[in-house]
Amino acid sequence: MAEVTQVLESLASQEATVAVAESLTGGLIGATFTLVPGSSRVFKGGVISYATDLKQRLLGVPGDLLRREGAVHPEVAAAMAAGVARLCEATYGVAVTGVAGPEPQDGQPVGTVFAAVSGPGGQVWGRRLSLKGSRERIRVETMDEAIDLLASVLKDNKGEHSG
Repeated sequence: MAEVTQVLESLASQEATVAVAESLTGGLIGATFTLVPGSSRVFKGGVISYATDLKQRLLGVPGDLLRREGAVHPEVAAAMAAGVARLCEATYGVAVTGVAGPEPQDGQPVGTVFAAVSGPGGQVWGRRLSLKGSRERIRVETMDEAIDLLASVLKDNKGEHSG
């Protein structure tokens, strides 16, 4: 929880906001952010786009990308992050898409996850995860990794954004 609090404080100090687009985590990232009192200063909201068609309709993920690669792909995560930032008018968008199990999806094995953060100027940072364990463990580790990716981005961009 300490890292989540630090991320929220870092966003506040940069006068920045965040929104989340979640698939396999089903709202865990947003729920974790909102556990912290005062998170409403920087947390704008999110979209749980569990169904592939919602990734396209709500977040603007290109349909041809989804048809060609499936929902579990780094470009899909990047488009989800940019889409949720745009939709929620947030400085940063955080997105995760992947396979928590029990079966493989889109040709990807269980534990394959892509996380992405979009930021000012359209810049996107991504992370590929190969997680092991139960469905619950994969979902929780995905949440932790997504928050860690945002923390890294905020640390690297400290002072580069205002307003």
